[in-house]
Amino acid sequence: MTVLGSYTYGKSLDQASNLGEQVYPYNFALTRAPSSFDIRNNFVTSYRYDLPLEKLFRHSNQATKGWAVSGITRFSSGLPVTLVNPNDTASIGSYNNGVNGVGFADLNVAPGPLQLNGNPRNGQLYFNTALFSVPTLGSPGTAARRLFCGPGLDNWDMALLKEIRFTESKVLEFRMETFNTFNHAQFFGANSVDGNINDSTFGHVINAMSPRLMQAALKFRF
Repeated sequence: MTVLGSYTYGKSLDQASNLGEQVYPYNFALTRAPSSFDIRNNFVTSYRYDLPLEKLFRHSNQATKGWAVSGITRFSSGLPVTLVNPNDTASIGSYNNGVNGVGFADLNVAPGPLQLNGNPRNGQLYFNTALFSVPTLGSPGTAARRLFCGPGLDNWDMALLKEIRFTESKVLEFRMETFNTFNHAQFFGANSVDGNINDSTFGHVINAMSPRLMQAALKFRF
């Protein structure tokens, strides 16, 4: 059995993560926030286990030799949710700038609990949208661009392998692979939660990763 694991704890802060996020020039602190690609905790492990069928059945032939299970498992905290006010209420010319044609201005935030939804599958709001509002014209918002993170990742990709060895250098390998093996609803992603206050889906989880996918592969090594 072979196992390789890694864990990363990190934090990335910036004034703007892309050209569409404009810096408020009169108070840089208002736009300093976690980067859109910030991932606080990330654990990844890969593994391979050669199945001991020869010992289990006490017989060694092509039917019992060459079987293995392998996979990659990842547990990760979510990406930050970007709060968007698409109107230039601060009157600093940030509207419709950037390569994506989307302007940016901060929202106002009131004191109170965010009430993050720990089970996005229930279809309820992911965060307490009542805390946020559009600033009055001519004033910047009080909320940072990103205050909290979206749903994390719990993903298992696995494979069942069978190798048939003809010679020392010639091997035929059959693989049955599954991605998102346990078919979890994965809401991980930069745009999984709608942070645009102008949208009717503001505060809702709107995107998910692919469901379980399966594929078979045949490979000949020589």
